[in-house]
Amino acid sequence: MRVLYFALLRERVGLAEETVSPPAEIRTVGDLVHWLRQKSPQHDYALADPAMVRIAVNQDYARTDHAIGPDDEIAFFPPVTGG
Repeated sequence: MRVLYFALLRERVGLAEETVSPPAEIRTVGDLVHWLRQKSPQHDYALADPAMVRIAVNQDYARTDHAIGPDDEIAFFPPVTGG
């Protein structure tokens, strides 16, 4: 599974992307967020506030109950505003 981090989240995690192999019980975006937060203090800090994290699965916006699989691309990014 490919995980991408953008903008402030990239700065907080310290990575633009990583390839992860979560255990089989990680079935939703919410499960993945919880699992990733356990990886490091940086991951925990970046993903701690749900109001500051938006998610895309395979380049489509997704909610935390969205099902995920091992071949998916998951992107985390801060809220975007127009101008």
